[in-house]
Amino acid sequence: MKIAEMMDPGCIVDNLEAKTKKDVLEELVKAALCDSAVEDLEKVVKVLLDRENLGSTGIGDGTAIPHGKVSIINSMRIAFGRSLQGVEFNALDGKPVYLFFLLLAPESSQSIHLRVLAKISRMARDADFRSRLMGAKNSREIYEIISTQDELC
Repeated sequence: MKIAEMMDPGCIVDNLEAKTKKDVLEELVKAALCDSAVEDLEKVVKVLLDRENLGSTGIGDGTAIPHGKVSIINSMRIAFGRSLQGVEFNALDGKPVYLFFLLLAPESSQSIHLRVLAKISRMARDADFRSRLMGAKNSREIYEIISTQDELC
């Protein structure tokens, strides 16, 4: 299972404009589902916000992995966003979040979304990986960093 195969370089936002949790989710959903209707995007953001109400997906160390199951897709979609200024996301450590991995799974998916979530979490625990993502010059470089880390985990 390769994370890089589930994401497209076009689904990477190297400088999120969002200042709030909701705005981050909207921006990332647009990147992940650029081929969907606006009504669908709003439904997906609602699913993600409902998930956030159960408990923050901000795992700490400046990283969040918002995720949810949605009916409008047939395969896993992953988007990545980087906020250079950081966003208050109710992370477990109480600190701002800079790196966001958005995971959208089909409603019918069984355990693969949990395995993908676990792998992204393992990748994100590496301080050097997080530092390289923050220092990347552009989306293409971010994708290469994620691909390389994906091979190591």
